Amino acid sequence: MATTIKDIARRTGVSHSTVSRALRNDPLISVATTRRIQQVAREMAYLPSAAARSLKTNRSLVLGVIVSSIDDPFFSEIVFGIESCAQEAGYSLFIAASQHDPSRVEKIIQTMMEQRTDGVIICSSSLNSNQNRQLLEYGFPIVVVNHQAAENFHYSIYHDDVDGSRQVTRHLVELGHTRIAYLGNSLSGRTTLDRLTGYQAEMMEHHLQILEGYIHHVPGSNPALGVDGAMHFLALPKPPTAIVCFNDMLAIGVLQGCQQAGIQVPQQMSITGFDNITFSAYTNPPLTTLDQPKRSIGAEAARLLLTLLNSNQENPSFQPQQITLKGNLLVRQSTAQLTNREKK
Repeated sequence: MATTIKDIARRTGVSHSTVSRALRNDPLISVATTRRIQQVAREMAYLPSAAARSLKTNRSLVLGVIVSSIDDPFFSEIVFGIESCAQEAGYSLFIAASQHDPSRVEKIIQTMMEQRTDGVIICSSSLNSNQNRQLLEYGFPIVVVNHQAAENFHYSIYHDDVDGSRQVTRHLVELGHTRIAYLGNSLSGRTTLDRLTGYQAEMMEHHLQILEGYIHHVPGSNPALGVDGAMHFLALPKPPTAIVCFNDMLAIGVLQGCQQAGIQVPQQMSITGFDNITFSAYTNPPLTTLDQPKRSIGAEAARLLLTLLNSNQENPSFQPQQITLKGNLLVRQSTAQLTNREKK
């Protein structure tokens, strides 16, 4: 049977209220008494009741997190950052994946409401305007991460994808590449548009032409679709010598597609990813990518949501916030200087 506050009170010979206050580090209880009670609580393996805390605070102490896909390593890093910050504040997570399915999102929102989730972090899920309105009507404090409809919400965390994509494209240009293609994810809304914008801006900055077929989108971001993207580019009359991929998962597929076609990377084709997921360091060759601060993004989202929960949002001084973070180019072995032979 689990240890209760009553058990600790009997062992220490003090009242229930004294034990409760000491476990909360109430300054009204002497330091010596607090230390003695907390030591006994540890010896008796006492665990505070989440249900009891919930009744006292009128909160569930649970944060909802909606991601697009639970099996994407990018989102797992974001969630790690959210969880590390939430746990420090005594919160647990209710995580659900939309899988880009609007009907699934509606069920997730309904369940989060029924479970009295205190607040919600939306990570790149494709919510339509009705679903956005539904969340707001439920009264959830909401923070969105890299969300294409962030203009409908007051609090958001962004990675500067335009800048990140420019860094990646600039790297390829500095290696001598002029025939540079972009492989995007048509399901990712604002994120792929921002990364495409960065690619186009950098190409324009260096007066480089984007040939027909050099911008290609696939319906998702898994490696199999990356293989399809590689086949598209290699079938062009004048294939590119470098490909900027929407993310590392697509880039891993492009590496596989090049291998299947007998194209050497980076000798004949330079490939870049985006996000720096763990796998990107172990591909063959290791992937040049944009190191996005994923855990920091998650932690910032959690901190902002916790601030909302602990603040009076009706206070006029509490203004909408949009926090933007930048990543850094991480050069590995999937990109190389363009040789004179490959320029032809």
